[in-house]
Amino acid sequence: MDTRTGLPVVGMVGGGQLARMTHQAAVALGQSLRVLSETPDDSAALVAADVRIGTHTDLAALREFAKGCDALTFDHEHVPTGHIAALAAEGVKIYPGAEAIVFAQDKRRMRERLSELGAPVPMWRPVSSAADIADFAAEVAAARTEAGGAVRTEAGGAAQAGTDSGAGWPVVAKAVRGGYDGRGVWMLADLAAAEELVATGTELIVEERVPLRRELAALVARSPFGQVAAYPVVETVQRDGICVEVLAPAPGLSEERALAAQQLAIDVAHALGVVGLLAVELFETEAGIVVNELAMRPHNSGHWTIEGARTSQFEQHLRAVLDYPMGETSLAAPAVVMANVLGGAPGGMTLDERLHHLFAADPGARVHLYGKQVRPGRKIGHVTVLGDDMTSVRARAVRAARWLQEGE
Repeated sequence: MDTRTGLPVVGMVGGGQLARMTHQAAVALGQSLRVLSETPDDSAALVAADVRIGTHTDLAALREFAKGCDALTFDHEHVPTGHIAALAAEGVKIYPGAEAIVFAQDKRRMRERLSELGAPVPMWRPVSSAADIADFAAEVAAARTEAGGAVRTEAGGAAQAGTDSGAGWPVVAKAVRGGYDGRGVWMLADLAAAEELVATGTELIVEERVPLRRELAALVARSPFGQVAAYPVVETVQRDGICVEVLAPAPGLSEERALAAQQLAIDVAHALGVVGLLAVELFETEAGIVVNELAMRPHNSGHWTIEGARTSQFEQHLRAVLDYPMGETSLAAPAVVMANVLGGAPGGMTLDERLHHLFAADPGARVHLYGKQVRPGRKIGHVTVLGDDMTSVRARAVRAARWLQEGE
Protein backbone atom coordinates (compact mmCIF):
# COMPACT_ATOMS: atom_id res chain seq x y z
CA MET A 1 0.00 0.00 0.00
CA ASP A 2 1.24 3.47 -0.85
CA THR A 3 1.08 5.34 2.48
CA ARG A 4 0.82 8.66 0.64
CA THR A 5 -2.40 7.73 -1.18
CA GLY A 6 -3.82 4.79 0.75
CA LEU A 7 -4.10 2.95 -2.57
CA PRO A 8 -2.43 -0.27 -3.80
CA VAL A 9 1.02 -0.59 -5.29
CA VAL A 10 1.26 -2.93 -8.29
CA GLY A 11 4.67 -4.13 -9.39
CA MET A 12 5.18 -4.90 -13.06
CA VAL A 13 8.20 -6.95 -14.08
CA GLY A 14 9.54 -5.61 -17.36
CA GLY A 15 10.00 -2.07 -18.61
CA GLY A 16 8.63 -2.28 -22.14
CA GLN A 17 5.73 -0.51 -23.80
CA LEU A 18 3.14 -2.71 -22.07
CA ALA A 19 4.38 -1.49 -18.69
CA ARG A 20 4.43 2.08 -20.04
CA MET A 21 0.77 1.91 -21.06
CA THR A 22 -0.19 0.10 -17.84
CA HIS A 23 1.44 2.97 -15.94
CA GLN A 24 -0.79 5.41 -17.80
CA ALA A 25 -3.87 3.43 -16.74
CA ALA A 26 -2.63 3.28 -13.13
CA VAL A 27 -2.37 7.08 -13.00
CA ALA A 28 -6.10 7.47 -13.65
CA LEU A 29 -6.92 4.93 -10.92
CA GLY A 30 -4.67 6.69 -8.41
CA GLN A 31 -2.51 3.61 -8.11
CA SER A 32 1.26 3.48 -7.96
CA LEU A 33 2.85 1.24 -10.57
CA ARG A 34 6.35 0.11 -9.70
CA VAL A 35 8.41 -1.07 -12.68
CA LEU A 36 11.34 -3.50 -12.74
CA SER A 37 13.35 -2.38 -15.75
CA GLU A 38 16.63 -3.71 -17.10
CA THR A 39 17.85 -0.21 -18.01
CA PRO A 40 16.77 3.36 -17.19
CA ASP A 41 16.17 3.90 -20.91
CA ASP A 42 13.47 1.25 -21.29
CA SER A 43 10.07 2.45 -22.46
CA ALA A 44 8.31 2.42 -19.08
CA ALA A 45 11.35 3.60 -17.15
CA LEU A 46 11.23 6.87 -19.06
CA VAL A 47 7.82 7.79 -17.61
CA ALA A 48 7.19 5.87 -14.35
CA ALA A 49 8.08 7.49 -11.02
CA ASP A 50 9.00 4.26 -9.22
CA VAL A 51 11.57 2.36 -11.28
CA ARG A 52 13.89 -0.33 -9.96
CA ILE A 53 16.74 -1.58 -12.13
CA GLY A 54 17.15 -5.34 -12.31
CA THR A 55 16.57 -8.40 -14.43
CA HIS A 56 13.65 -10.81 -14.45
CA THR A 57 16.00 -13.81 -14.19
CA ASP A 58 17.46 -12.66 -10.83
CA LEU A 59 15.37 -14.11 -7.99
CA ALA A 60 17.02 -11.86 -5.39
CA ALA A 61 16.14 -8.79 -7.47
CA LEU A 62 12.55 -10.01 -7.81
CA ARG A 63 12.27 -10.53 -4.06
CA GLU A 64 13.54 -7.04 -3.34
CA PHE A 65 11.27 -5.57 -6.00
CA ALA A 66 8.19 -7.28 -4.54
CA LYS A 67 8.62 -5.72 -1.09
CA GLY A 68 5.76 -3.29 -0.47
CA CYS A 69 3.79 -4.36 -3.56
CA ASP A 70 0.18 -5.44 -3.15
CA ALA A 71 0.41 -7.53 -6.31
CA LEU A 72 3.04 -8.45 -8.88
CA THR A 73 2.47 -8.96 -12.60
CA PHE A 74 4.42 -8.94 -15.87
CA ASP A 75 4.76 -7.10 -19.15
CA HIS A 76 6.31 -10.23 -20.73
CA GLU A 77 6.26 -13.99 -20.14
CA HIS A 78 9.95 -14.69 -19.68
CA VAL A 79 10.21 -14.79 -15.88
CA PRO A 80 11.27 -18.35 -14.91
CA THR A 81 8.35 -20.31 -13.52
CA GLY A 82 10.54 -21.46 -10.61
CA HIS A 83 11.03 -17.85 -9.56
CA ILE A 84 7.29 -17.16 -9.80
CA ALA A 85 6.50 -20.23 -7.70
CA ALA A 86 9.13 -19.25 -5.11
CA LEU A 87 7.69 -15.77 -4.71
CA ALA A 88 4.15 -17.13 -4.40
CA ALA A 89 5.31 -19.59 -1.73
CA GLU A 90 6.74 -16.63 0.19
CA GLY A 91 3.35 -14.91 0.19
CA VAL A 92 3.67 -12.60 -2.80
CA LYS A 93 0.43 -12.16 -4.74
CA ILE A 94 1.75 -12.75 -8.23
CA TYR A 95 -0.45 -12.97 -11.33
CA PRO A 96 -0.60 -14.96 -13.45
CA GLY A 97 0.86 -17.72 -11.31
CA ALA A 98 3.48 -20.25 -12.36
CA GLU A 99 0.84 -22.94 -12.88
CA ALA A 100 -0.82 -20.73 -15.53
CA ILE A 101 1.98 -18.83 -17.22
CA VAL A 102 3.88 -22.00 -18.08
CA PHE A 103 1.31 -22.60 -20.83
CA ALA A 104 2.27 -19.28 -22.43
CA GLN A 105 5.98 -19.99 -22.04
CA ASP A 106 6.12 -23.58 -23.25
CA LYS A 107 4.38 -24.36 -26.54
CA ARG A 108 4.53 -28.11 -26.00
CA ARG A 109 2.82 -27.81 -22.61
CA MET A 110 0.26 -25.44 -24.14
CA ARG A 111 -0.62 -27.84 -26.97
CA GLU A 112 -0.84 -30.79 -24.58
CA ARG A 113 -3.15 -28.95 -22.20
CA LEU A 114 -5.38 -27.49 -24.91
CA SER A 115 -5.72 -30.96 -26.44
CA GLU A 116 -6.71 -32.35 -23.03
CA LEU A 117 -9.35 -29.62 -22.74
CA GLY A 118 -10.81 -30.47 -26.13
CA ALA A 119 -9.97 -27.06 -27.57
CA PRO A 120 -9.62 -26.89 -31.37
CA VAL A 121 -5.90 -27.10 -32.20
CA PRO A 122 -3.94 -28.00 -35.33
CA MET A 123 -2.42 -31.45 -35.74
CA TRP A 124 0.91 -31.23 -33.91
CA ARG A 125 3.73 -33.34 -32.49
CA PRO A 126 6.89 -32.87 -30.41
CA VAL A 127 9.92 -33.77 -32.53
CA SER A 128 13.62 -34.33 -31.95
CA SER A 129 14.89 -35.28 -35.40
CA ALA A 130 14.38 -34.54 -39.08
CA ALA A 131 12.96 -38.05 -39.41
CA ASP A 132 10.31 -37.18 -36.80
CA ILE A 133 9.35 -34.14 -38.85
CA ALA A 134 9.15 -36.19 -42.05
CA ASP A 135 6.98 -38.76 -40.26
CA PHE A 136 4.68 -35.97 -39.09
CA ALA A 137 4.37 -34.59 -42.62
CA ALA A 138 3.38 -38.08 -43.75
CA GLU A 139 0.73 -38.22 -40.99
CA VAL A 140 -0.68 -34.88 -42.16
CA ALA A 141 -0.79 -36.13 -45.75
CA ALA A 142 -2.56 -39.33 -44.67
CA ALA A 143 -5.07 -37.37 -42.58
CA ARG A 144 -5.84 -35.10 -45.52
CA THR A 145 -6.33 -38.05 -47.82
CA GLU A 146 -8.62 -39.74 -45.30
CA ALA A 147 -10.65 -36.52 -44.97
CA GLY A 148 -10.96 -36.15 -48.73
CA GLY A 149 -8.40 -33.40 -49.13
CA ALA A 150 -9.27 -31.66 -45.89
CA VAL A 151 -7.09 -30.69 -42.96
CA ARG A 152 -8.42 -31.97 -39.65
CA THR A 153 -8.01 -30.53 -36.20
CA GLU A 154 -7.34 -32.61 -33.13
CA ALA A 155 -9.69 -32.69 -30.18
CA GLY A 156 -12.67 -33.51 -32.35
CA GLY A 157 -12.48 -30.40 -34.52
CA ALA A 158 -14.37 -30.46 -37.78
CA ALA A 159 -12.59 -31.05 -41.07
CA GLN A 160 -11.43 -27.88 -42.79
CA ALA A 161 -11.16 -27.33 -46.50
CA GLY A 162 -7.57 -27.96 -47.55
CA THR A 163 -5.40 -26.34 -50.17
CA ASP A 164 -2.64 -28.93 -50.10
CA SER A 165 -4.43 -32.24 -50.57
CA GLY A 166 -2.25 -35.35 -50.55
CA ALA A 167 0.92 -33.70 -49.26
CA GLY A 168 1.96 -32.97 -45.69
CA TRP A 169 4.60 -30.38 -46.53
CA PRO A 170 5.11 -27.60 -45.68
CA VAL A 171 4.87 -27.97 -41.92
CA VAL A 172 5.26 -25.27 -39.29
CA ALA A 173 8.06 -25.73 -36.76
CA LYS A 174 8.05 -23.75 -33.52
CA ALA A 175 10.62 -23.34 -30.77
CA VAL A 176 9.13 -24.76 -27.59
CA ARG A 177 10.31 -21.71 -25.63
CA GLY A 178 11.31 -18.13 -26.34
CA GLY A 179 9.54 -17.32 -29.62
CA TYR A 180 7.60 -14.08 -30.20
CA ASP A 181 6.73 -11.66 -33.04
CA GLY A 182 7.48 -14.27 -35.68
CA ARG A 183 10.76 -15.33 -34.07
CA GLY A 184 11.08 -19.02 -33.30
CA VAL A 185 8.70 -20.03 -36.10
CA TRP A 186 9.83 -21.70 -39.32
CA MET A 187 7.95 -22.89 -42.40
CA LEU A 188 9.67 -26.12 -43.47
CA ALA A 189 9.16 -27.01 -47.11
CA ASP A 190 10.98 -30.34 -47.15
CA LEU A 191 13.28 -32.77 -45.39
CA ALA A 192 16.41 -30.73 -46.16
CA ALA A 193 14.95 -27.68 -44.39
CA ALA A 194 14.01 -29.88 -41.44
CA GLU A 195 17.55 -31.26 -41.18
CA GLU A 196 19.02 -27.76 -41.23
CA LEU A 197 16.73 -26.57 -38.41
CA VAL A 198 17.20 -29.66 -36.24
CA ALA A 199 20.96 -29.19 -36.49
CA THR A 200 20.65 -25.94 -34.49
CA GLY A 201 19.66 -27.94 -31.41
CA THR A 202 16.43 -26.00 -30.84
CA GLU A 203 13.72 -27.88 -28.94
CA LEU A 204 10.78 -28.05 -31.35
CA ILE A 205 7.20 -28.94 -31.95
CA VAL A 206 5.72 -29.16 -35.45
CA GLU A 207 2.22 -28.32 -36.58
CA GLU A 208 0.24 -28.69 -39.76
CA ARG A 209 -0.03 -25.61 -41.90
CA VAL A 210 -3.61 -24.52 -41.28
CA PRO A 211 -5.49 -23.21 -44.35
CA LEU A 212 -6.70 -20.05 -42.68
CA ARG A 213 -9.01 -17.35 -43.92
CA ARG A 214 -7.55 -14.82 -41.50
CA GLU A 215 -6.24 -14.42 -37.96
CA LEU A 216 -8.42 -13.40 -35.03
CA ALA A 217 -7.84 -12.68 -31.36
CA ALA A 218 -10.14 -13.12 -28.37
CA LEU A 219 -9.10 -11.06 -25.34
CA VAL A 220 -10.51 -11.75 -21.88
CA ALA A 221 -9.63 -10.75 -18.34
CA ARG A 222 -10.14 -12.86 -15.22
CA SER A 223 -9.88 -11.93 -11.55
CA PRO A 224 -8.84 -14.15 -8.61
CA PHE A 225 -12.53 -14.17 -7.62
CA GLY A 226 -13.27 -15.73 -11.02
CA GLN A 227 -15.07 -12.83 -12.67
CA VAL A 228 -14.37 -12.57 -16.39
CA ALA A 229 -14.81 -9.86 -18.99
CA ALA A 230 -14.55 -10.47 -22.73
CA TYR A 231 -13.72 -7.90 -25.40
CA PRO A 232 -15.15 -8.00 -28.92
CA VAL A 233 -13.26 -10.46 -31.13
CA VAL A 234 -10.84 -8.67 -33.44
CA GLU A 235 -9.08 -9.41 -36.71
CA THR A 236 -5.31 -9.17 -36.63
CA VAL A 237 -3.32 -8.54 -39.81
CA GLN A 238 0.19 -9.98 -39.86
CA ARG A 239 3.13 -9.10 -42.07
CA ASP A 240 6.53 -10.83 -41.79
CA GLY A 241 5.43 -12.36 -38.50
CA ILE A 242 4.52 -8.99 -36.95
CA CYS A 243 1.02 -7.70 -36.26
CA VAL A 244 0.56 -4.53 -38.31
CA GLU A 245 -3.19 -3.87 -37.92
CA VAL A 246 -6.03 -4.78 -35.57
CA LEU A 247 -9.65 -4.34 -36.70
CA ALA A 248 -12.35 -4.14 -34.02
CA PRO A 249 -14.77 -5.75 -34.27
CA ALA A 250 -13.56 -8.38 -36.76
CA PRO A 251 -15.36 -7.47 -40.02
CA GLY A 252 -17.92 -9.98 -41.27
CA LEU A 253 -17.52 -12.33 -38.31
CA SER A 254 -20.80 -14.07 -37.57
CA GLU A 255 -22.29 -13.59 -34.13
CA GLU A 256 -22.21 -17.36 -33.62
CA ARG A 257 -18.50 -17.60 -34.35
CA ALA A 258 -17.69 -14.49 -32.32
CA LEU A 259 -19.51 -15.88 -29.29
CA ALA A 260 -17.75 -19.23 -29.75
CA ALA A 261 -14.35 -17.49 -29.76
CA GLN A 262 -15.19 -15.49 -26.63
CA GLN A 263 -16.49 -18.59 -24.84
CA LEU A 264 -13.37 -20.53 -25.82
CA ALA A 265 -11.15 -17.80 -24.34
CA ILE A 266 -13.24 -17.69 -21.14
CA ASP A 267 -13.10 -21.48 -20.81
CA VAL A 268 -9.32 -21.52 -21.29
CA ALA A 269 -8.87 -18.71 -18.74
CA HIS A 270 -10.86 -20.65 -16.14
CA ALA A 271 -9.25 -24.01 -16.92
CA LEU A 272 -5.69 -22.67 -16.72
CA GLY A 273 -6.37 -20.43 -13.71
CA VAL A 274 -5.28 -17.26 -15.50
CA VAL A 275 -5.51 -14.02 -13.52
CA GLY A 276 -5.16 -10.86 -15.58
CA LEU A 277 -5.38 -10.58 -19.34
CA LEU A 278 -5.45 -13.62 -21.61
CA ALA A 279 -5.14 -13.21 -25.36
CA VAL A 280 -6.11 -16.25 -27.42
CA GLU A 281 -4.70 -15.91 -30.92
CA LEU A 282 -6.87 -17.79 -33.40
CA PHE A 283 -6.94 -18.98 -36.99
CA GLU A 284 -10.30 -18.72 -38.70
CA THR A 285 -10.90 -21.51 -41.21
CA GLU A 286 -13.82 -22.47 -43.39
CA ALA A 287 -15.20 -24.72 -40.65
CA GLY A 288 -14.41 -22.77 -37.50
CA ILE A 289 -11.66 -21.46 -35.28
CA VAL A 290 -8.34 -23.03 -34.28
CA VAL A 291 -6.11 -21.90 -31.40
CA ASN A 292 -2.71 -20.64 -32.51
CA GLU A 293 -1.07 -19.10 -29.41
CA LEU A 294 -1.78 -17.88 -25.88
CA ALA A 295 -0.47 -14.73 -24.19
CA MET A 296 -1.04 -13.92 -20.51
CA ARG A 297 -0.52 -10.17 -20.29
CA PRO A 298 -1.78 -7.06 -22.05
CA HIS A 299 -1.44 -7.82 -25.75
CA ASN A 300 -0.83 -6.02 -29.03
CA SER A 301 -4.27 -7.16 -30.22
CA GLY A 302 -5.80 -5.07 -27.41
CA HIS A 303 -4.01 -1.73 -27.78
CA TRP A 304 -7.09 -0.38 -29.59
CA THR A 305 -8.99 -0.56 -26.30
CA ILE A 306 -7.27 2.56 -24.91
CA GLU A 307 -9.58 4.78 -26.95
CA GLY A 308 -11.81 2.17 -28.57
CA ALA A 309 -13.35 0.41 -25.56
CA ARG A 310 -15.08 1.63 -22.42
CA THR A 311 -12.30 0.08 -20.33
CA SER A 312 -8.79 -0.32 -21.73
CA GLN A 313 -7.03 -3.66 -21.49
CA PHE A 314 -4.40 -2.01 -19.28
CA GLU A 315 -6.92 -0.79 -16.72
CA GLN A 316 -8.66 -4.15 -16.93
CA HIS A 317 -5.40 -5.95 -16.21
CA LEU A 318 -4.86 -3.79 -13.12
CA ARG A 319 -8.43 -4.39 -11.99
CA ALA A 320 -7.94 -8.13 -12.40
CA VAL A 321 -4.68 -8.47 -10.46
CA LEU A 322 -6.14 -6.34 -7.63
CA ASP A 323 -9.38 -8.36 -7.68
CA TYR A 324 -11.50 -5.32 -8.48
CA PRO A 325 -14.77 -5.82 -10.39
CA MET A 326 -14.18 -5.87 -14.15
CA GLY A 327 -14.90 -2.83 -16.33
CA GLU A 328 -17.22 -2.56 -19.31
CA THR A 329 -15.74 -3.85 -22.57
CA SER A 330 -18.09 -2.50 -25.22
CA LEU A 331 -16.83 -0.54 -28.22
CA ALA A 332 -16.65 3.24 -28.07
CA ALA A 333 -17.43 3.47 -31.80
CA PRO A 334 -18.79 1.11 -34.47
CA ALA A 335 -15.35 0.71 -36.07
CA VAL A 336 -11.92 0.92 -34.42
CA VAL A 337 -8.58 0.23 -36.11
CA MET A 338 -5.13 0.17 -34.56
CA ALA A 339 -2.05 0.23 -36.81
CA ASN A 340 1.40 -0.42 -35.42
CA VAL A 341 4.08 2.15 -36.17
CA LEU A 342 7.31 0.46 -37.21
CA GLY A 343 10.70 2.09 -37.44
CA GLY A 344 11.62 3.20 -40.94
CA ALA A 345 14.84 3.86 -42.79
CA PRO A 346 17.14 6.51 -41.27
CA GLY A 347 17.03 10.04 -42.59
CA GLY A 348 14.26 12.37 -43.66
CA MET A 349 11.94 14.20 -41.29
CA THR A 350 12.34 13.78 -37.57
CA LEU A 351 9.59 11.91 -35.74
CA ASP A 352 8.46 15.19 -34.18
CA GLU A 353 8.08 16.78 -37.61
CA ARG A 354 6.06 13.80 -38.80
CA LEU A 355 3.73 14.20 -35.81
CA HIS A 356 3.14 17.83 -36.76
CA HIS A 357 2.17 16.88 -40.29
CA LEU A 358 0.03 13.92 -39.21
CA PHE A 359 -1.99 15.95 -36.71
CA ALA A 360 -2.57 18.65 -39.30
CA ALA A 361 -3.83 16.08 -41.80
CA ASP A 362 -5.90 13.94 -39.40
CA PRO A 363 -6.66 15.54 -36.02
CA GLY A 364 -8.72 12.49 -35.01
CA ALA A 365 -5.81 10.04 -35.18
CA ARG A 366 -4.66 9.03 -31.69
CA VAL A 367 -0.91 8.42 -31.49
CA HIS A 368 0.99 6.41 -28.89
CA LEU A 369 4.78 6.47 -29.13
CA TYR A 370 6.80 4.22 -26.85
CA GLY A 371 9.97 6.24 -26.37
CA LYS A 372 12.07 3.65 -28.18
CA GLN A 373 15.10 4.22 -30.32
CA VAL A 374 14.06 3.92 -33.96
CA ARG A 375 15.32 0.88 -35.84
CA PRO A 376 13.93 -0.42 -39.15
CA GLY A 377 11.05 -2.81 -38.49
CA ARG A 378 10.96 -2.22 -34.72
CA LYS A 379 7.61 -1.44 -33.09
CA ILE A 380 7.94 2.14 -31.86
CA GLY A 381 4.29 3.02 -31.36
CA HIS A 382 0.76 2.66 -32.65
CA VAL A 383 -2.06 4.76 -34.03
CA THR A 384 -5.77 4.28 -33.32
CA VAL A 385 -8.65 5.69 -35.35
CA LEU A 386 -12.37 5.47 -34.51
CA GLY A 387 -15.37 6.00 -36.77
CA ASP A 388 -18.53 4.61 -38.30
CA ASP A 389 -17.17 2.89 -41.43
CA MET A 390 -14.50 0.20 -41.17
CA THR A 391 -13.10 0.79 -44.66
CA SER A 392 -12.46 4.50 -44.16
CA VAL A 393 -11.28 4.09 -40.57
CA ARG A 394 -8.80 1.43 -41.64
CA ALA A 395 -7.48 3.60 -44.48
CA ARG A 396 -6.90 6.48 -42.08
CA ALA A 397 -5.09 4.33 -39.53
CA VAL A 398 -2.83 2.71 -42.12
CA ARG A 399 -2.05 6.08 -43.69
CA ALA A 400 -1.19 7.60 -40.30
CA ALA A 401 1.12 4.72 -39.34
CA ARG A 402 2.83 4.82 -42.73
CA TRP A 403 3.37 8.58 -42.42
CA LEU A 404 5.02 8.18 -39.02
CA GLN A 405 7.20 5.39 -40.39
CA GLU A 406 8.14 6.88 -43.76
CA GLY A 407 7.35 10.58 -43.54
CA GLU A 408 5.18 10.49 -46.66
